Amino acid sequence: MNKIISINNPKSPIAEAYRGIRTSIEFSNLDKEIKVINVTSSKQNEGKSTVISNLAVSFANLEKKVLILDGDLRNPSIHRMFGISNIHGVTDLLLNTKAFLECVHCTDTKNLHVLTCGQIPPNPSEMLSSKRMKNLIQELKEHYDYIFIDAPPIGVVTDAGIISTYTDGTVFVVGTNETDSEMVKIAKERLENVDANILGVILNKFEPKGSGNDYYNYYYKETGKKSRTK
Repeated sequence: MNKIISINNPKSPIAEAYRGIRTSIEFSNLDKEIKVINVTSSKQNEGKSTVISNLAVSFANLEKKVLILDGDLRNPSIHRMFGISNIHGVTDLLLNTKAFLECVHCTDTKNLHVLTCGQIPPNPSEMLSSKRMKNLIQELKEHYDYIFIDAPPIGVVTDAGIISTYTDGTVFVVGTNETDSEMVKIAKERLENVDANILGVILNKFEPKGSGNDYYNYYYKETGKKSRTK
């Protein structure tokens, strides 16, 4: 869990930045219930799994019951973030071979649970778009205050677009120096084409210039437009 700085160093500027993003998401909840949120990026290695893990921890620290669901059925990584097993998970629930309590994991963070991918299926898009998947999300909403879904990169496969059709909001992660502007535009257009409710963009792996105070001023100045964290 070395990448989950909200656990390892909760007083750090980066953990504070995640709390700022949490506040922005809460304020987006005024006119419409934002309960199920998927996090995607334009390509691999932009840090979306790190972002979603830290965000989930921040919400759980508010005494909210939170679930992270690994929706990347092609290249799952949430189990590695938390150092837990990926033997059983989402695919077992969709195939009805295991019960939820046999698949869900408790974490060291109070109120935070993790549902890993499980066995990687041969037909991830079909499983994610199935009626059973949509029903599963509806069932989980009855038990959790927030559900964060780690979706595959929207610029690589269509899965994140599928997930966006039954979630309340989408957070788009952009890794600094990891992708070009055209790729970001294409990814954004793909989300818009499925009427995804884009809550905001997180510029990840951003190296601030100057002192820590400059970092805070820059971050809070941008709140409500773009949430930025290192």
